[in-house]
Amino acid sequence: MSVGPDPTHRPTALATTAGPGPTVTATAAPPEAAALAERYRAAGGDPAVYGIQREAGPDGVPRLVVRTRDANGDDTVFRKQHASIASYLRAQEGVPLAGGYLIDVFGPDGRLLHRLDTRP
Repeated sequence: MSVGPDPTHRPTALATTAGPGPTVTATAAPPEAAALAERYRAAGGDPAVYGIQREAGPDGVPRLVVRTRDANGDDTVFRKQHASIASYLRAQEGVPLAGGYLIDVFGPDGRLLHRLDTRP
């Protein structure tokens, strides 16, 4: 069985490649990622998000791995979701995102829905 990106997914301007990275991830969020997502949801964030994992990315920018129960690959949903997450992380968690960030959003089956590189 081949594992890879959804062949029916059509990349958009926002779903750009941020360099090499996984196209599939575990569906269970690590405890720290689940706790961060819980705080995000409690602050009014997207109720479908159940994991937000922060990792060190290239050039010192954060890489965010988001797990969502929403399998919708719609660009409008993604724009709203990533803006909401970034805003929350800056304002409530003190995460410095001025230099940009990488964000990968994985759906309920673990497949990559979106990948975005916001570095200048």
